[in-house]
Amino acid sequence: MDRIGFICEPGHPVFSDVAERLSARGFDVRFFRPGDPIPEADIDDLTALVNEKIRPESFRALHYADRTGVETWNGFFATTALSCRLVALHGLERVGCRVPAVWFEKPDCEYVARTRYSWGGVPTMGVEGDFYQERIRAEPVEYKYYAVNDGRETHLRALRVRSKLTGPKAVVAEETVEVTLAARVRELLDRFDARALGVDFIQGDDEYYAVDANPAPTFAGTGMERRIADSVASLTTIGA
Repeated sequence: MDRIGFICEPGHPVFSDVAERLSARGFDVRFFRPGDPIPEADIDDLTALVNEKIRPESFRALHYADRTGVETWNGFFATTALSCRLVALHGLERVGCRVPAVWFEKPDCEYVARTRYSWGGVPTMGVEGDFYQERIRAEPVEYKYYAVNDGRETHLRALRVRSKLTGPKAVVAEETVEVTLAARVRELLDRFDARALGVDFIQGDDEYYAVDANPAPTFAGTGMERRIADSVASLTTIGA
């Protein structure tokens, strides 16, 4: 029986449903708690490894899985590269997205303080940061694009959410996928050989700015559980 490992809390609102769908298809599913070291012997027993949480232990597990031939849903390269915010911004710019200006000293204009790595904290205004990103506009709304490749095609959803700059993230509504933004998200996914990706956009005065990318998105509120299950299953011989 093919065994799929999830680096994820067992009660995750999206990936617990994904795991149930895979179990119903005949897969053996195992959860590993984020932040806990994963023994190499446990990874050796897997057919595929899925990571939902950016943690140092996740990087080690993905690196070992990739090195030993265990299939990964977003491997070590995509996860580590896109977890570096400056690399992610450069990648977004290379696929045609407009990105905010970046400074390494506090600018005179409004800015968002950022940590170098996505696990280092949420964006904040008016504080010290590893670098400083131009604040595009004051409206507390972001547009989150989620992409999942099921082995045959890439599916997208777009949500309008309340920005973390104004409090806890909350979904406001589903949005119509904008064709140009979707094409750029697909290209970023392909360039990093990833299976799943989240990209955050903010609407400026005349166009959208890409402000962040996430190689381990939660997919909360997207309704993409079946697409994710198809994508994970496609890593295995019985699901391909």
